Amino acid sequence: MSITAAIQSARSGLDVVGMRADLVATNVANASTPGYIRRSLTVSETILGNQTAGVQAIGIDRSQNEILTAERRGLSSDLAQADLLSTRWGSLSQRIGSDIDSSALFQNLSALQSALGDAVLSPESATHASTVVESANGLVREFNALSDLITQERWRAELDINESVSIVNESLLQIEQLNQQISGIDRTSAQAAALFDERARVVDRVAEYLPVQTVDSQSGTINLLTTEGVFLVAGTARQIEFNQANAIGPNITLGGGLLSGMSVDGVDITPGATSYGAVSSGKLGALFTLRDTDLPTLEAQLDIMAQDLINRFSDPALDSTLTPGDPGLFLDSDDTAGAGVAGRLELNALVDPDRGGAVWRLRDGLGAVTQGPPGNNTILTNLSGAFDTVNTISVAGLDGGFAYGDLVAQLGSLSGQQRIQNESVLSSISLQYQTLREAESSETGVDIEREMQDLLIIEQAYAANARVIQAASQMLTELMDI
Repeated sequence: MSITAAIQSARSGLDVVGMRADLVATNVANASTPGYIRRSLTVSETILGNQTAGVQAIGIDRSQNEILTAERRGLSSDLAQADLLSTRWGSLSQRIGSDIDSSALFQNLSALQSALGDAVLSPESATHASTVVESANGLVREFNALSDLITQERWRAELDINESVSIVNESLLQIEQLNQQISGIDRTSAQAAALFDERARVVDRVAEYLPVQTVDSQSGTINLLTTEGVFLVAGTARQIEFNQANAIGPNITLGGGLLSGMSVDGVDITPGATSYGAVSSGKLGALFTLRDTDLPTLEAQLDIMAQDLINRFSDPALDSTLTPGDPGLFLDSDDTAGAGVAGRLELNALVDPDRGGAVWRLRDGLGAVTQGPPGNNTILTNLSGAFDTVNTISVAGLDGGFAYGDLVAQLGSLSGQQRIQNESVLSSISLQYQTLREAESSETGVDIEREMQDLLIIEQAYAANARVIQAASQMLTELMDI
């Protein structure tokens, strides 16, 4: 090898070493950056006239593992769904109560039962009768409040769905734009590596809302599909269609056509739909589950309890002043409105002084015109015993014969079971996700210790190339002196 060739080889080596050092610095600086993939320099030998003429950098390689990334994205969708369901049911269970000690509904019922028991013992006492009315109104207010809570949570889910769809649609447009930028540059450049990382982060964001898969092309672009096979990006971004409702109530449902599902180019991707494209998980899966399944089921359970309360106290056998069809102690303010009985539950105004009624009708009968004997506790005894009657209930999650106290206690038990079940699912998926995330990170992430080892090798290579140039310089100096 000539002196000139040696200098050229060493100089090219120094250039490559400098580029490698820059990459190590970039890797270390971005070690904690989400979605950053470790870079390395791809080097090849330079051949001129069948002879070695040094080395050259031919591109930057990203240490990606597509299989692990795809599996991790799938679990991230499941994790997002489990986390949202666990959080929402945790809040619901806390409000409803998971046992009789924490259930405001059960506590209000107990207060009413106790007040009726006192009134039976002292039927002449207006104070005890007033306590019964006050306790009954407390029970009614709790039913109304829980019904309102369910409606609010469904409305919250509706708003979150709309926001989530907007985020996904914006992300799909970003993927389209990044595809265009990548296809127009050298895909082995540092700029391309940064664009690949950014696109991967956007895909990760979409995966939180619904499960997706990618298909790579030779130009470096990707197509994005749901795991069910519906294209979201195919050259151009496709938009998810969703129409937010103006309001939500017990009778406003997806099945009734009053709530919107999701679709892409006419393909129904609504979670829970019978379409092949129905989304299976992600935040959107959780939100639709809450809006269309979990919360309506809870509402139906609450309604059946409210209706059972109405039925128990509208029996003429309890109050001889009632005729069949007359409202009893509790009533539905609009019994033709369908779902939402708990929200419309009222205490009969005939016994409520604040609405023109009289507390003595608890003792003498709702249909009584004048007061009867003050010591007569027959009707009060009947009212008190109505809670112990075993009625047959048949609704999702509630099926069997229940005394009223057992029925109300069951609501807290059901909400507690939902909370525990969702927490268990979240715990399991979190463990799987963390394990897979660590495996992916070991393949694609930055290991500081490894980078420092590479830096030592780079220093040695720099020193070796520098010595070659120094030796060649000395040789040239000696030749010039001859």
